[in-house]
Amino acid sequence: MKRVFLPALALLVGSFISTGCASKGYVQQQIQTLDKKVADSETAIEENQKRIKEHDERLVSLGSLISQQSEEVKEVRKFAQGKLILKEVIKNSDSRFKRDSAELSPEAKASLDKFVQDLIALDRGLYLEIQGHTDKTGSEPWNQALGKKRAEAVMEYLYKQHKIPLHRMQVVSFGSSVPVAENNTKEGRNQNRRVEILVFE
Repeated sequence: MKRVFLPALALLVGSFISTGCASKGYVQQQIQTLDKKVADSETAIEENQKRIKEHDERLVSLGSLISQQSEEVKEVRKFAQGKLILKEVIKNSDSRFKRDSAELSPEAKASLDKFVQDLIALDRGLYLEIQGHTDKTGSEPWNQALGKKRAEAVMEYLYKQHKIPLHRMQVVSFGSSVPVAENNTKEGRNQNRRVEILVFE
């Protein structure tokens, strides 16, 4: 009887030990799974915080550009307290501005030559506000810089070829913020790549 009892007791104890080991292994597995989920959540939170920070920085940058643009317009208006008497638009169809380019084509120069003849006919002291515009392609900081380059190319041509005094001209870039057509078509983007010249008394 004693011999039968001892093996049975050994089996019972072994069963408890085995169950205990299995339970411990299960708990450890669950802890590892939970730790991984926590780590993944922390990574996701960090990535979200990074994206939020980048978004905030873009907003600050855009706000700065808008503020700068507003100040440039105010500065331009100081030169021209009178009324608008003439407006010339050097469109992409005229000037054929290539994408990301500020180079004036022969067609653009011909348009400017005719524009100057109209100015001479007015025969009075005038101020020119030269506005650079772009399509929506590219970032707004890039578009602001490109719009300014296009306006400066026009101002340089008017100064060098037609001797219009620099103090009577001022450039301002509006980037892609003042479209005249939709930017989701090629034709619309072509129309938005332009330089506008406003003439004030």
